[in-house]
Amino acid sequence: MSNHVFKLPDIGEGVVEGEVVQWHVSVGDSVAEDDPIVDVMTDKATVTIPSPVSGVIASLSGEVGGMVAVGATLVEFGSAGSAPTSEPKEESEPVPEPEPEPVPEPESVPKPAASPTPAPTPTPAPMPVAKSGRVLASPAVRRRAREAGIELSQVRGSGPAGRIRHADLDAFIAAGGSVAGAAPVAYSTKRTDITEVKVVGLRRKISEQMTLSKSRIPHFSYFEEVDITELESLRQMLNSTRDPSQPKLTYLPFIMLALSKIMPDHSECNAHFDDEEGVVRRHGGLHLGIATQTERGLYVPVVKHVESLDVWQTAAEMQRVSGAARDGSASLDDLSGSTFTITSLGREGGLGATPIINHPEVSILGVHKARDMPVVRDGQIVIRKIMNLSSAFDHRVVDGADGAALIQHLRRFLEHPALIFM
Repeated sequence: MSNHVFKLPDIGEGVVEGEVVQWHVSVGDSVAEDDPIVDVMTDKATVTIPSPVSGVIASLSGEVGGMVAVGATLVEFGSAGSAPTSEPKEESEPVPEPEPEPVPEPESVPKPAASPTPAPTPTPAPMPVAKSGRVLASPAVRRRAREAGIELSQVRGSGPAGRIRHADLDAFIAAGGSVAGAAPVAYSTKRTDITEVKVVGLRRKISEQMTLSKSRIPHFSYFEEVDITELESLRQMLNSTRDPSQPKLTYLPFIMLALSKIMPDHSECNAHFDDEEGVVRRHGGLHLGIATQTERGLYVPVVKHVESLDVWQTAAEMQRVSGAARDGSASLDDLSGSTFTITSLGREGGLGATPIINHPEVSILGVHKARDMPVVRDGQIVIRKIMNLSSAFDHRVVDGADGAALIQHLRRFLEHPALIFM
């Protein structure tokens, strides 16, 4: 039976090629229809291509990190249930006749006393590995295994193509698993191992985008601290009285709404700069990119037209696009079209940062963790909740005074949150 040739399908409007990010199968694997076979990246969206048929993988086209054109051969399948080429040959070979038993030695030669043969130590079944020979696991899983002293090759993965998940590590640890016969690594132990990680897929896109932004945009950074004590009281009150169908409010929806209210007075900051054409395009609508860390890397899903949303709608839409980015279901529309970006560093704390502008935007805002701090008010030292803001602007088209004016305007709204709703 002839092989079935599967070509890379059209995976998006205007997409002519995709980068192979990860193979979920290897040559010789049996797959069922709709099983995942490969992850392909276009722009910032990663698409998992399912198997169109059931069968045996006869050949794969494209190495990880390589580009495959739409319409080019991606996978060749053998017939379902067929065995690899070498197996029929082995089965067709005649079974050799058993050799005659050797003639016993003379009785004068003593035979060694029979001793019980110890049961062989069971050998762990080999873990499914990627085409490159590496065990399939996300960077977060690898880091956790390394910190726990676990050799991933000893863990059986339950994900597609044997991919190891956090749940698999939990099960391995619960069963008393560890590196075979290994003691905890002492602090004095020297490590000479080197791990090479190929920069492909989203990590390559991030690298290219950061290089473009940092090399072409002269960044002007500005820092400020904001007293959000009143905002925290409002947030707590709204969360305590919210409807069960409404999302829990963090600080970000308030910051997003405040930006939407003040941005008409700072339109130079809500813009794209086409430096090749020498044109700044100032946008009337505020489309906020929300920098979101995922196991696959950094995504920037977008909340469109924040100026048309209330605080609950803003929170719900932010959760929707961020969640889609984390679970890999975000569409190209969810990941494009931002005019201003917010990167929240709250969970990691920190006093300041120098965020990199998301080209071709001209502004970015970094939000840090709120903390109780002693401050002087009316000559008295009191405890207030303080949040630090870090910002950066494209100094070619946004003057330092204009960038500072935006942050001071935002500070006034956050310190007097009633202004956000007026």
